[in-house]
Amino acid sequence: MRKIVGCLAVLLIVFSYPSSCLQATQTATDEQVYFSPKGGCTEAIVKNLDQAERSILVQAYSFTSKPIAEALIAAHKRGVKVKVLLDKSQLHGKGSKLDLLADAGIPAMIDTKHSIAHNKVMIIDGITVLTGSFNFTNAAEDKNAENLLVVRDKTIARKYRNNWDKHQKHSERYPI
Repeated sequence: MRKIVGCLAVLLIVFSYPSSCLQATQTATDEQVYFSPKGGCTEAIVKNLDQAERSILVQAYSFTSKPIAEALIAAHKRGVKVKVLLDKSQLHGKGSKLDLLADAGIPAMIDTKHSIAHNKVMIIDGITVLTGSFNFTNAAEDKNAENLLVVRDKTIARKYRNNWDKHQKHSERYPI
């Protein structure tokens, strides 16, 4: 009898919780963490870009990585909607891949409103977010101490998308 009462008490507690509390415990994010130098950050980014099916939004302070640029161009060529939002330093930055992306037909915008548009974010298919200190550069992979976090979560992706949209509104289309 005690076992039955105990089970009923547990069921009563479970069913008395708001569904949002239960849902929060039932949903988990999928994440991976990478570190540089030479920790596979660029490889992880390229792999995620290669898996994109519908959309890729990029926010970057510095963008000199040829493998990442090539993966974005390949995604664009296979029909993925790719848009890039870069810091104004990329207009004249040494090794910037801005022209390469724009020449491939990828819409590029420059965030000129802020002293530094220091975001390092990619939002893929509205569910995957790549972010961290990792600039999309060769130095970030080979020389710097950086980190990259890959998170698969629609709620988090939506928040990053909202921020991306906010910055796009005050940015200027490239070429300026």
